[in-house]
Amino acid sequence: MSETALQHAPELQLFDSLKPELTSFCYRMLGSIDDADDAVQETFIRVWHSWNSFRQESSYKTWVYRIASNLCLDKLRQAERRTRPVDFSDPAASIIVPSETLPDSTWIWPAPAFSENPEDILIRKDTLQLCLITLLQILPPRQRAVFLLKDVFEWSSKQIAESLGMTPAAVNSALQRARETMDRAKLRSEEYRLMDVQPDQELLSRYVEAFERFDIHALVALFHEEGHMSMPPFPMWVHGKDDLFKFYSLARSHCVGSRFVPTKVNGGYPAFAQYMPSNDNTCLIPWGIHVIVMKDMKIFHVQNFVNAELFSRFGLPEQLDR
Repeated sequence: MSETALQHAPELQLFDSLKPELTSFCYRMLGSIDDADDAVQETFIRVWHSWNSFRQESSYKTWVYRIASNLCLDKLRQAERRTRPVDFSDPAASIIVPSETLPDSTWIWPAPAFSENPEDILIRKDTLQLCLITLLQILPPRQRAVFLLKDVFEWSSKQIAESLGMTPAAVNSALQRARETMDRAKLRSEEYRLMDVQPDQELLSRYVEAFERFDIHALVALFHEEGHMSMPPFPMWVHGKDDLFKFYSLARSHCVGSRFVPTKVNGGYPAFAQYMPSNDNTCLIPWGIHVIVMKDMKIFHVQNFVNAELFSRFGLPEQLDR
């Protein structure tokens, strides 16, 4: 270890202990695991360079969060609000194979586990549900930070004020407005009301079996009458059994021969990584990660995140043998 590294060993250890929690905070703020990792890495660089200026007027943790929060707020000032296809537009009026995509920065993306430590995993894992990450994005950035630090990470108003450069009174005012906005949004969101529904393992198994056989009749029969499917980065989404049947029929050549690998997203929610045949049919390659929301023992929403780069983030294989 170099002399410089030895000098910085204490803050390296302190920062490593905070990193999982800090990453989960930045992900909730930004809605993207890539953006969250970038923010945490930049936070570390600033901590490294600013260590000698740390006067211990606040705790080390508060100081680090002040740096990370400011980075997130700066990123959010320059960015459009992230969303999901079902919140972005109406369902497809005509069913075609989609070709139009929007930039990755448009969408909410799923996240892998931030830590193997049970204590880190238990930090309000219900607040990692994809629909709630989406609802958080409607809050102005500073209100979002206050809401997360208070209601998710359970900080005191004094700590939050020190971290965000606010007065405790301003923190309490921002928190009240944020809670009112979130309460209204939760009442309007059916998916939020379905958050407590435990995934039916038998239904998930039937979905995988029907998709891998690509039995369209069996697949569509698993959906609720109000069921729908979205595929970011495609803004198009499909609603209702008739249109789902049409869409799967059009997509047959693209889906036949696929295989699923189980994984988990956003606090341990079950999901499936879809591998599709390569162009030369020699192997199966990453396509999308399916996250399934249920209602009345049926599939209410399949979110298929079509992003091969996510696979390495989730520790999934680069390819599968046929």
